[in-house]
Amino acid sequence: MASKFGRDNELHAYREMLLIRRFEEKAGQLYGMGLIRGFCHLYIGQEAIVVGMQMATKEGDQVITGYRDHGHMLACGMHPNGVMAELTGRRGGLSKGKGGSMHMFSKEKHFYGGHGIVGAQVSLGTGIAFANRYRENGNVCLTYFGEGAANQGQVYESFNMAALWKLPIVYVIENNRYAMGTEMSRASAQTDFSKRGVSFSIPGKPVDGMDVRAVCAAAQGAIEHARTGKGPYILEMHTYRYRGHSMSDPAKYRSKDEVTRVREKQDPIDLVRRRLLEKWKLSEDELKAMDSETRETVNVAADFATNDPEPDPSELYTEILL
Repeated sequence: MASKFGRDNELHAYREMLLIRRFEEKAGQLYGMGLIRGFCHLYIGQEAIVVGMQMATKEGDQVITGYRDHGHMLACGMHPNGVMAELTGRRGGLSKGKGGSMHMFSKEKHFYGGHGIVGAQVSLGTGIAFANRYRENGNVCLTYFGEGAANQGQVYESFNMAALWKLPIVYVIENNRYAMGTEMSRASAQTDFSKRGVSFSIPGKPVDGMDVRAVCAAAQGAIEHARTGKGPYILEMHTYRYRGHSMSDPAKYRSKDEVTRVREKQDPIDLVRRRLLEKWKLSEDELKAMDSETRETVNVAADFATNDPEPDPSELYTEILL
């Protein structure tokens, strides 16, 4: 796949990952200023996963994930203004300011959340895949969850049903090694998460989640497997988040040297940047211009999110199921 990942692919991936990185950095700033409240889980360092996966999808394929979801929303094409305004609880947010960081949805973009309960999205994503099979619409549901959530019982109930009915679903395990703050060797008897579906005959594959080319190649194979009626597939993405579990986590369970080492040698954006410079002969000025354009987009989103009105109190009673 690397040989087929041409200049246009690299540029697209670079722009998408850069948008997510700059957006998350700005979200961290707004959180520090008290403009974003509650929980806020950043995706910095993991951008190659969702960007590479989305590059392998077709229109109609769905995405569902947990609470570290801003990057997934942006990669699905949700507007930065609406995402940021939801973080600040404003009227123009994608859930009208009522969902916050962890609960955003877009029917138009086939994005089904943002879910705060650990592992809940796995059973919901399996249900979406069941609906795809029932409707025979040819769509595949990408269901993201972390290595910590992989130990939840509902995950294995979902695996069983997905395998039994050969549902069109790709389970994407974003393994950033520390779950909420415990290194995986101390919490999981089986740390090769690509093998978690073996007892259900679900094929799995470990992937370098820091290389967008590797992610896209693996995604193409897994999605094709699911779309052609062969059932679910598991992709274990080996990745690394640079920030703590959430903005309130000081991440003292790992050394600064470890984080620095990963950033210097494996950063997903820098890997693409080097290829654009060395292989595709883009200039430093061209890349700086892209960064400036991305920063301006994010600044506009932040300005919108801090000046947009708060929801009307009547919104407390809308979209409520009794």
